[in-house]
Amino acid sequence: MYIRRHAEEAIRKLSKMFGSVLVVGPRQVGKTTMLKNVVGDATYVTLDDPLLLAVAIEQSGTFLKDYPPPVFIDEIQYALNLFPHIKIIIDRDKKKGQFYMSGSQQFHMMKNVSETLAGRTC
Repeated sequence: MYIRRHAEEAIRKLSKMFGSVLVVGPRQVGKTTMLKNVVGDATYVTLDDPLLLAVAIEQSGTFLKDYPPPVFIDEIQYALNLFPHIKIIIDRDKKKGQFYMSGSQQFHMMKNVSETLAGRTC
């Protein structure tokens, strides 16, 4: 049984204002479940999958061509090198709600997000 979260409405609103939405927090609290419920038709990709993670790290440009927006990338903290490519797509297409990402909160990830995706993600 799915339990609605208060953050769902905020995510829906913010996805209409920003090119990407990032949900971070501790493991096993329902980030993925909530985002899957909110994003609906977006392609879901988890970087817990070793093969997908290898492609995301080694061929990040190709990875985003294989999984074009709208896409939900789970466990994004494992492939921070995707952020510059996400920035390019957001700047090029100028569309809102293209990328949904989730991950465990890690301070180095937050630094990369604030530097690379400033003004493009919430």
